Amino acid sequence: MAINYTVQAEVVDISADAPRAEDVFLVDTNVWYWLTYSRASQSARPPAYYQTSNYPNYTNAALGAGARIFQSGLSLAELTHLIEKAEYEIFAQANPAIFPNPNKFDKNFRHDRTHERRQAVSEIEAAWAQVASLAEQLTVTIDSPTVTAALNRLQTEKVDGYDLFILESMRNHGVVQVITDDGDFVAVPGIQAFTANRNVIQAARAQGRLITR
Repeated sequence: MAINYTVQAEVVDISADAPRAEDVFLVDTNVWYWLTYSRASQSARPPAYYQTSNYPNYTNAALGAGARIFQSGLSLAELTHLIEKAEYEIFAQANPAIFPNPNKFDKNFRHDRTHERRQAVSEIEAAWAQVASLAEQLTVTIDSPTVTAALNRLQTEKVDGYDLFILESMRNHGVVQVITDDGDFVAVPGIQAFTANRNVIQAARAQGRLITR
């Protein structure tokens, strides 16, 4: 079922946009996943195939253009979850006698499959090394004022807990551009979401929020 987005952000279709030297981007976790995880294409399913090409191509083009690229340390937590889940699914699909349900993460994969656990950790470390080498870190201090600001944001913006703090770090550093496949970001006013998500792009076009630079 398509998500009914109420678009507050300005939306840019990355398939029709060229990054500029003056751009300053926060790259979201889902983009880092497709860009840095060596087996991302094995875990891709339709219609997600566009993610393995559009986002790496655009992010690399931004780097090539001299744009500033930022990452959030909070993305490590999300990236760890995504890669471990993907490693489990790949292993479970190849070994149904051990893990018959690849769609439901089994913690025995983490605790009992020593070799596969090492492989997942190696993939996470390699992915994060790439993130750290390509992007500057956008820091955020999760103190009482930040938590209060995040809770206030939660009242009006339909994003998850990680994104609450990522958005606060963007606000604190004056960053308004985010490269993301996550449609939740379009619920946030005052930012520009650079995306290849067709549902988001269609909603933005219908609501007059799709821009051409």
